[in-house]
Amino acid sequence: MALVPYDENVVPALSKIHSSSAEFYFASHRIQLSQDWNRLGVAAVVWDAAVVLCMYLELGHVDLKGKTVIELGAGTGLVGIVAALLGAKVKITDRKPALEFLSANVLENIPLDLQGAVQVSELTWGEGLELYPSGGYDLILGADIVYLEETFPALLRTLEHLSSESTEVLLSCRIRYERDQRFLSMLGTLFSVQEVHYDQQRDIHIYKAMRTGNKPEL
Repeated sequence: MALVPYDENVVPALSKIHSSSAEFYFASHRIQLSQDWNRLGVAAVVWDAAVVLCMYLELGHVDLKGKTVIELGAGTGLVGIVAALLGAKVKITDRKPALEFLSANVLENIPLDLQGAVQVSELTWGEGLELYPSGGYDLILGADIVYLEETFPALLRTLEHLSSESTEVLLSCRIRYERDQRFLSMLGTLFSVQEVHYDQQRDIHIYKAMRTGNKPEL
């Protein structure tokens, strides 16, 4: 589901999302990503939350070498690509309509010697979770995936399924509305949650969550 489109002439600071590509330099690699707002909406543009999370990972706040990582709602794939370039074995996921676009970005930006460590996979939150190992990931990543309230219960079930008590969850987001705070409260029924980084310039928060063993009522 896309956000309501806006007139880029009225909001020129946001016109960058209408560009057909976005370029970054992370993990000693130039990353060139295709974007397609008109066709796929929010799933096909790079948001600030993804950039800030990549910066956080590159600074070494998390040891990624050899770790098993899954990214949820990957969109353009930037975060998962950077995690792979930093040494992780990564499953990069999104809903089916975004997969072809996502796969093309991953293929374009992952060196041949690392492509075996990266897999693009369909995942709609709360559905088909049996296809993913329960508690099978060292790290779960999500950038700007907290914005549709109707998805919150399914997202929480997905995080519960994918994580063990040793799994770290990193969620990078801008707190836009009261409902975003409500999700953090929901998350706190199952995970211990702490803010580990705040980018004041971009108004992006990164939260770290780890399982507590509690069972929420969803």
